[in-house]
Order: sequence, then structure tokens, then C-alpha cells
Amino acid sequence: MLTDLNEIRIFLRNLMSKYVPPLKARADTPENFALYGTKEAMQGKQKVDGYYFGSVVTKPKDIRLYFFPIYTHPDQFSLSPELKKCLKGKSCFHFKKLSEPMQKEIANMIGTAFDIYLKDGLV
Repeated sequence: MLTDLNEIRIFLRNLMSKYVPPLKARADTPENFALYGTKEAMQGKQKVDGYYFGSVVTKPKDIRLYFFPIYTHPDQFSLSPELKKCLKGKSCFHFKKLSEPMQKEIANMIGTAFDIYLKDGLV
């Protein structure tokens, strides 16, 4: 069980950084690690240089995982009740602790999302 916020941040950042490249980090600080695709794509009604994938953001009381694939492809993800409790809104997870099963589920979720983005030509 991870309960230290810095350990949670490092765990999430390391999971996401496995996909760099082909994803590109546009922010890489202890407060914010943000990943984007590298191909031009339409995001909503706007053309962007790279489709947003997700961010790990440090807050005073928790670590947040902003995870855009769960917003763009909600039917591709089914969350355990434990992970669902951490979802605030449509695509933001707030973590104060991470159990071993949650760590595995998050790793699988990020891998699935990368495969979806790759298949859809967003990476």
C-alpha cells in the first residue's frame, strides 16, 4: 500500500513515462507531468499538435491523475469500486493512497488507453 504522496506521484509518473516516446512530455516537473500524442489531431473542434493523454499533478492533500482516455473512450474502461471512488468528475482521479490491486488496475488502464490511442492514430 502506498500512502506517501511523493511515492504515489513517482509511481504514477513512472507508469506514464513508459510510453515516452512515442508520447511526448510537455511538462515534467515534480508538480506536473503531462503527456500528449505527437500527431496532429482534432480535439473537439480544434486542431492540436498532439492529442492530450494525461497528467500527474501534485496537490497539497493528494496526487491527481488527469486521464483523458477515460473521457474520450468511456466504454473501453470498467473501474473497480475502489478505483471508482477516486474518480472525481469524468476524468480526474484523486489519490491519497494506492493499494496493490489499484496499482495493477491503474497500470492496466494506462496500457489499454495507450493501445486505444495508438489504434485510433492519435499517437
